[in-house]
Amino acid sequence: MLVVHDLVKDFGGLRAVNRCSLEVKQGTITGLIGPNGAGKTTLFNLVTGFIPPDSGQISFNDERIDGLPAHRVFHKKLVRTFQIPREFKQMTVLENCMLVPAGQQGESIWASWFRPQRIRQQEAEMQDNAIDVLKFVNLIDLKDEYASNLSGGQKKLLEIARAMMADPQMILLDEPGAGVNPTLMNKLVGYIEKLVSERGATVFLIEHDMDLVMTLCNPVIVMSNGEKLAEGTPAEIRKNQKVLEAYLGSQYAESRVQS
Repeated sequence: MLVVHDLVKDFGGLRAVNRCSLEVKQGTITGLIGPNGAGKTTLFNLVTGFIPPDSGQISFNDERIDGLPAHRVFHKKLVRTFQIPREFKQMTVLENCMLVPAGQQGESIWASWFRPQRIRQQEAEMQDNAIDVLKFVNLIDLKDEYASNLSGGQKKLLEIARAMMADPQMILLDEPGAGVNPTLMNKLVGYIEKLVSERGATVFLIEHDMDLVMTLCNPVIVMSNGEKLAEGTPAEIRKNQKVLEAYLGSQYAESRVQS
């Protein structure tokens, strides 16, 4: 579904992504791990059009998207969340969700004059959809709360809800578990699994919580120094000596010895 081939991105004298190639298959929850500075978020920024690549190719559903601006990538049904949530603080949770869908006729001054009934109908449909999405992520009781008043974990759920409002084919999640308490983390895993099983989305996520990755993701891709270092099942990644040396270190060394 997503194919990255020989992708390169330099920032001055620093090569953040170095001829990276990888694939994400439809219907999977694919994990992307690696040490800080490995190039993971830069790769997400390249795929979603926030920055252009220096060279290489990115294809989504067999269509080249490298070099497209972020809004055009969004319209391809490829959306993302951010490590630090970017909610509209002075809007309610419900308003944050309703703002997302593209093609809103109320954005046109002419439509507001000549097609007010259609605008009201579309807004009612978007509100119904937003309510369904907020029920899905268990934020419905906070729909009228200002987004600035949410906890860190609730803001992560709002990020997922806003991504869902775009009716995506693929969602890129940047550290969804960061700053989330263990109870909410368990719920978050369930929501992500339901995105795939019930909503038909494909998920590609960056995460440093290895328990979450090893429980949720298959396959797991490992980046180091801007390159793909390894790819495999969670069990294979746990036992990969290069991965242990580059990233996991002693965290899984004991389990590796026991296996």
